[in-house]
Amino acid sequence: MVVQPPDSHISHSETLAYWNNTPATVNGMLGGYPHVSRIDLRGSATFLAKLRKGISNVAPNSPLKRGVDCGAGIGRVTAGFLSKVCAVIDIVEPVGKFGQEARVAEMSGEGAVGEVHVTGLEGWVPVERYDLIWNQWCLGHLTDTQLVEYFKRCKCVVENGGWIVVKENMSTNPLGEDLFDELDSSVTRTDMKFRRLFEESGLEVVRSELQTGFPKELYPVRFYALQPRALNGELT
Repeated sequence: MVVQPPDSHISHSETLAYWNNTPATVNGMLGGYPHVSRIDLRGSATFLAKLRKGISNVAPNSPLKRGVDCGAGIGRVTAGFLSKVCAVIDIVEPVGKFGQEARVAEMSGEGAVGEVHVTGLEGWVPVERYDLIWNQWCLGHLTDTQLVEYFKRCKCVVENGGWIVVKENMSTNPLGEDLFDELDSSVTRTDMKFRRLFEESGLEVVRSELQTGFPKELYPVRFYALQPRALNGELT
């Protein structure tokens, strides 16, 4: 019997059905763990600060010109973190009610919310250029093939010296395999799988570390900062 890969079971219609039945609240976004939000946002801010520290020609506290929150949900990450480090933040979110929530004033943080794209990442074709493309807890809804194609599109619009950041759960499968979750029709990938997909997409990992401070019963969460890979002095 041929065993189908975990990502072959992903159904975008089932994903949308799950999230459309989820409350548009921080508790809903974080699966009943709203108390991890502050730890999560602080960890993300620290990770970005480490990335920016290595850039000598940019003041570390000056805002990035434009960023995008991919799979933004109700805008929790935009309000609590990204709007504090970017002058303008675009939002990409497939669930209409979440996109509407992200537009409201109390969720727009300190920076300005720019374009709000109500579409899935598998179909989003970016036209703006971004200093920061932030992907958190959303890429498990794309198949491996869709994810590579998505990364290739992002690679074309990230500014020189900017970053594509991935912050995702890590599979804890003892056999080192990806895990499919029937509840929301998503896949939790291994570190090895992510790195292979980055390689296929023409991206290199410039920094990676684990999020700390989360409850032990949750999956480990890893950051990856990615930039287009250079071959023979030219970006791929």
